[in-house]
Amino acid sequence: MPAAETRAARKALAGLIGFLARGAEIEAAGQSAVSAQGKLALVRGDGVRRLVEATVFSVALRRGLIAECPRSDSGERGYMSAPEGRAALKRWLCDPEHAFQNQHRELSARTDPDHGRMMVNDCESPLAALARIKGRGGALFLSADLVEAGERLRADFTRGQLTPSVTQNWEPLRTGRPSGVAGGIGEFTDAALSARQRVEAAITAVGPELSGVLLDACCFLKLLSEIERERQWPARSAKLMLRTALAALARHYAAPKR
Repeated sequence: MPAAETRAARKALAGLIGFLARGAEIEAAGQSAVSAQGKLALVRGDGVRRLVEATVFSVALRRGLIAECPRSDSGERGYMSAPEGRAALKRWLCDPEHAFQNQHRELSARTDPDHGRMMVNDCESPLAALARIKGRGGALFLSADLVEAGERLRADFTRGQLTPSVTQNWEPLRTGRPSGVAGGIGEFTDAALSARQRVEAAITAVGPELSGVLLDACCFLKLLSEIERERQWPARSAKLMLRTALAALARHYAAPKR
């Protein structure tokens, strides 16, 4: 297939997947005058109508990019974008060199006090899902300063090389110690040592009662259900403990430096 035809087909599929993100129904044949031209009329719940090629619709359905929904009260067949379709749409809209990586991550810009502007993967962050939850009054469960504090701790934890290694270490085994080096602390860079000191200061400021859940959720990326199971806490209690710990951490970061 020529490249131009591939791009055109992909563009048509992307438009169909995006239109069906909130679901739509196929317009009744009696109300459509374009069925003879090989097109289908889709109508969304908000009244927006779109004509699509029947071949494009069948290809998307066959490839699992869209899926049929339960029939509505009107009896018409409804369709929505499938998870595979949303993933494909996200991949097509990304940079071709990093398409498959960007398919599974949500990048957002953050400002770090020590390293300036940086990109953060919200899908990796355990606080991203909690940051979207709203309470009974409509306010967010985690405010922006709490999320920023947790991300700052995780960044320092990673820079300080405190993250446990989960892969085989292929570095050669060193039996001796370089001359002039007092111990293991000399093998770290100044940036790593500074990050470790900031993590230690933050954990000390939060206190031993709350530092455990803070490290588990923000640094070791454990699920809240896993934290509750390991610590034998009641259900849905880790969420409240984490918010309390993040509030103490945010106060530590906001305190004026001596």
